[in-house]
Parts: sequence; structure tokens; C-alpha cells
Amino acid sequence: MTEPTRPDDAETRPSAASGFDFNRPTVVSLLYLGSFLTGISGLVGIVLAHVWAGEDGENWTRSHYTYLIRTFWIGLIASVLLAVTVIGLVLIWLPALWVGVRSVMSLIKAQERAPMPDPKTLLF
Repeated sequence: MTEPTRPDDAETRPSAASGFDFNRPTVVSLLYLGSFLTGISGLVGIVLAHVWAGEDGENWTRSHYTYLIRTFWIGLIASVLLAVTVIGLVLIWLPALWVGVRSVMSLIKAQERAPMPDPKTLLF
């Protein structure tokens, strides 16, 4: 005999049909990763991260917003600083790799609905 599903169960579990949970930190992470193809979706991601960070939400999402907001701004600043130097033109791929890895790390943790262990770290 199965238990009836409570309405709040649907909010805490990934969709049974897709197996992929499109929660808000996941959306921001996917937008960051999509910016490697579109070039602009990262801007949508940072706006959403700032807006959603200001809302009341689950505790685990706060660490993701801190992590993702820092990822965007530090990655942007590092890219600009490298772009204005001659040696930086050779190393310009490093901030992109850093943003990509951090976005995937957040995506994985968001699928588990787990907080980021240290959202203010510069590491992964």
C-alpha cells in the first residue's frame, strides 16, 4: 500500500518524469554554463541570482546564491584584468575554466539540495 503524496513532497524531490530538478540554483548554474555558447545568458543568471538571493527561501539555497554571485563577479573581474595585459591574452581561458567548474559544482550540489560547503572560497 502506498502513502498519499503530500503537496510539499513535490517541492522537495526532483520530478519523477525527468529525474532532473530545475530548482533556482540549478537554473542560475545552467545559465552560467549556457553563457559559453550564447555569451549573454550569464547576465540573466547574475540578475536572477541577485533577485532570488534577496527572497526568503530554503537554507541550502542561500549558500548557492553566495557562491554563484561570487563566481560571476570574480570571474568577470579576472577576465577583464587578464584581457588588458599581453600575457593575460594567453591565460584568458583560466577564468572561463574556473567559472565552468564552479558552476558544475553548484549544479551537482543543487541537484542533491545540499548547501555549498564553503560559499566564500575562491577554490572549488
